Amino acid sequence: MNWIKENIWLLAFIIWGLPLTYYRSKFRKIVYQTDSWLINIKPLFLKELKGLFGSIYPEDKEYLKMRNFYRLYLSVYTLLFLLYLYFKK
Repeated sequence: MNWIKENIWLLAFIIWGLPLTYYRSKFRKIVYQTDSWLINIKPLFLKELKGLFGSIYPEDKEYLKMRNFYRLYLSVYTLLFLLYLYFKK
């Protein structure tokens, strides 16, 4: 039990971060309009960032839904990191 208390932030980051690869892959496949698994290992970031912070396919409902969900997911990840920095002091 003591180990869990000492490593609660590590556990929180691992638990929240596990589905990140799935969500990022799904979002990248929509943005780059491909079904290839290779999109997961290619370092193409510019269009992905434009798709995340902008609206490159405003009429595509699947893209908009996934973009908004991915934004929420990443904002919770950012909040978790900020809480870690605040409470670590």
